[in-house]
Amino acid sequence: MSAVEPSRYAPSGDRPITTSVRWAAERLNPPSRLWGSNGVAFGPDGRLYVAQFLAGQISAVDPATGDVEVVVPMDSPVQAPDDLAFGADGSMYIADLVPGRVWRRSPEGEYTLVSGDVANPNGITCVGDRLFVNEMRPGGRLLELFPDGGEAVVLTEGLALGNAMQLGPDGHLYYPHMMSGPNPLLTGQVWRIPPDGGEPEVVADDVHQPVAVRFDQGGVLHVLSRGPEGIVTRIDLHGSGSRTLVTSGVVGLDNAAFDAENRMFVSSYASGGVTEMHPDGRTREIVPRGLDGPYGVTVDLGGKVYAADHYRVASPEPSPEGGVTTHSLQPFSHGIAADGGLLHTTSQFGQVQTYDPGAGTTRERAGGLRRPLGIAVAPNGSLVVAESDAGRVVAVDERDVLTVLADGLQQPVDVAFDAEGRCYVSDERLGAVLRVEVDGPPTVLVDGLDAPQGLAVHGEELFTVETGRRRLLAVSLTTGERRTDAEDLPVGAPAGVVPRTEPALFANGMPGMARRFAGLAVAADGALLLSANGEGTVLRLTPGLC
Repeated sequence: MSAVEPSRYAPSGDRPITTSVRWAAERLNPPSRLWGSNGVAFGPDGRLYVAQFLAGQISAVDPATGDVEVVVPMDSPVQAPDDLAFGADGSMYIADLVPGRVWRRSPEGEYTLVSGDVANPNGITCVGDRLFVNEMRPGGRLLELFPDGGEAVVLTEGLALGNAMQLGPDGHLYYPHMMSGPNPLLTGQVWRIPPDGGEPEVVADDVHQPVAVRFDQGGVLHVLSRGPEGIVTRIDLHGSGSRTLVTSGVVGLDNAAFDAENRMFVSSYASGGVTEMHPDGRTREIVPRGLDGPYGVTVDLGGKVYAADHYRVASPEPSPEGGVTTHSLQPFSHGIAADGGLLHTTSQFGQVQTYDPGAGTTRERAGGLRRPLGIAVAPNGSLVVAESDAGRVVAVDERDVLTVLADGLQQPVDVAFDAEGRCYVSDERLGAVLRVEVDGPPTVLVDGLDAPQGLAVHGEELFTVETGRRRLLAVSLTTGERRTDAEDLPVGAPAGVVPRTEPALFANGMPGMARRFAGLAVAADGALLLSANGEGTVLRLTPGLC
């Protein structure tokens, strides 16, 4: 394949994909340069620093050129950075969401643990030498922390999922309530509290799905919405109190930062990138948006490709607003299977769902599962799921009754069916692909693999993405013969980085880090679709004439 623009997997952008003469490979969308984008803040050097929760890394972006440099790498002590702020001395403070830690990174690059006692720390801000953080959980707290020691001070409790906050021109800390409180009318609120403590108060109500609050250089409050429309609500708190709503089309806004010239730069948890947003809603991409994963991939009978992209269901085709096309925000979706006009998905919330793109509706089919990943539609119409953390393969019938098809597996990841209706499952930890038997334990079809994940069957051949060796393996279902059809695949973490063993849940029952899942699907014409989650693309492998 020819060279492509730089990606998060290969900064030079020239990493080739080697395929056998049986296949021709193409990328259906450009590589992504960020693994999603969450908290953003300008550093002392004038660059915009971007926390990437899904990657466990922080990058610095030059807003003039769009150049991206990894500053806090995946193998640093920081595991899941979701927000960041800079202190008066140039230190970077990081909210490390999943393990519940707050870090200080000195200007020299040294890491110091500030606190390990904050549950789901997210919103973080500095006021001179003072450090404040809030918790993204029901009943969360807003605290002042002391980097040089000292017991944390709780300013207030009862937050309905705190997030990005900032000191306002009146000297108060402003923060959003992301979710509703016990009273369903108490939704869409922005609160404030004096940094020395006091009674918190609501300063804005009925704000559209608030996720972050930011003040521009003129002191106008901007409230970002986490919804699909990319809404920003501007509120003149100290003048007329008037509101202006601007729709940007940036799906899943997460955070924003204003530079000295009052230019607004926004991030997106759903589609990544860095975008300059003008006051009238027009946008200019600084770092192009794209896929956060992708994870599971599927293709319908019309040839339309869909990907489960952790926060959404997306297609690799370009969107008029920039990046790829988002069909629906589907939090923590990993597995996906097309079925007529429907899409079936799995979620780290432990759910199996059926999404109807035409009607825009979602139906829950099963819940309480332990990290369900790959999903496939059985010949009888039931949904078959690899329940990874339970070591099971389960089926959900049309009445939503769950049946265990196989258990005792180590770490099942994906499932697929052959033309005879036989079910296969990849077991990443066991390093094998097994056939699920109607009676008795699963039978090992092929072993000795290094972290097999995505599965697909076409004719008499089974294909699997062997992520440990970054190759596509074909296995004959009749003879057991193996063949390598593609190598040097951009799947998993970049070379030299050892992925952490990620927890399935936050301490407070919320989904944790994504397990990188390289999905695989077969189209009606025999082409293979592969989730190149190392670079943020969907690869199409088209069979040749050989």
